[in-house]
Amino acid sequence: MHAVLTRSSRFARQHEVLGAIREDGCNLAVWQRDGFADFNPLVAGEPQDLRFVSDVAGLPETLLSTLRQSGFAGNAALHAALAEDAALLARLFCEAMDLATFELRLEVVRTDSCRKFHADYVTARLITTYVGEGTDWLDDADAARVAVGGTPQRVGRLAPFDVGIFKGKLATDRPAIHRSPPIAGTAGGARLLLVLNPASRSFVESQQSPLPQPADLP
Repeated sequence: MHAVLTRSSRFARQHEVLGAIREDGCNLAVWQRDGFADFNPLVAGEPQDLRFVSDVAGLPETLLSTLRQSGFAGNAALHAALAEDAALLARLFCEAMDLATFELRLEVVRTDSCRKFHADYVTARLITTYVGEGTDWLDDADAARVAVGGTPQRVGRLAPFDVGIFKGKLATDRPAIHRSPPIAGTAGGARLLLVLNPASRSFVESQQSPLPQPADLP
């Protein structure tokens, strides 16, 4: 596997790079991949965001049954493609984080929400974008500038369909700093975002987690 290495991020064309999030010095691991379907039909109308806890085996059935109920458009083949990919990403996330269950969120973003650079209050979070622009992120130098009120000199952006695991505040004092890209006034004006989190805080605070516990937790 050939990976691009910066001080704290790993990028590669192979999914195995996602396991690098377990390294002490890595706070962002990105699997760079090509798009494989046009998911724009899913965001037509006014679908309701999905949020539920699942294991890998139960994910496809749960996701398929809730997509139509929640108003997501598109045909059965498109729903099946999304469910198949979500199950793959859930398996990779659970392997990287040694999880049995996870929380899935499927969100349609139409505003400049989360437009400020921030770190998540989790051990790690998987994010991929099926429609619209990918997530913005900062390297260590620019993260330090933002922390003291400065302006970043360079903003990285994941491509659509790239899969990023972002290490959060519960795992390190140098979490991945990122934001949702501004979309107000852009063509289409919507993003379709899949987010996977550890299922509960009780897990991330337990000794089962492969990532180190933060010192401020009991």
